[in-house]
Amino acid sequence: MIVDREFGKKLVEELKKQNKTVVFTNGCFDILHVGHLRYLNEAKRQGDVLIVGVNSDDSVKRLKGESRPINNQNDRAEMLCGLKAVDYTVIFEEDTPEALIGELKPSIHVKGGDYTKDDLPETKIVESYGGEVRILTFIEGKSTTNIVKKIQG
Repeated sequence: MIVDREFGKKLVEELKKQNKTVVFTNGCFDILHVGHLRYLNEAKRQGDVLIVGVNSDDSVKRLKGESRPINNQNDRAEMLCGLKAVDYTVIFEEDTPEALIGELKPSIHVKGGDYTKDDLPETKIVESYGGEVRILTFIEGKSTTNIVKKIQG
């Protein structure tokens, strides 16, 4: 289910009251591929409920260039919701999820193995409210950028 930030904040508060572990991750997820699937399945295994922050179209354009995204933000968020591992998605306008994480306060924030805890600007925010940052397995060679390059020949 796609939710807005305000609903997401109340949802996380309610889930925590039920002693549920809320896991959060984020990304562009422009063209879903097996790397995304494996990553999101691993993220889900970290807790009870998985919320995925989805970069808005404007945010993706700033991060990836004028030709992106290929799929619009609502389509990307809906596709993610169709995956068994994903419980909720929230679209965010910023380039990083720091503000959204500060509002939602998930129990665990996860990122892929191409990051380190020290490199993530959101680590400070997550740890400030007692949350935990976990770095998951890196899925080698699987990326939307690689798919786009292959299509372009």
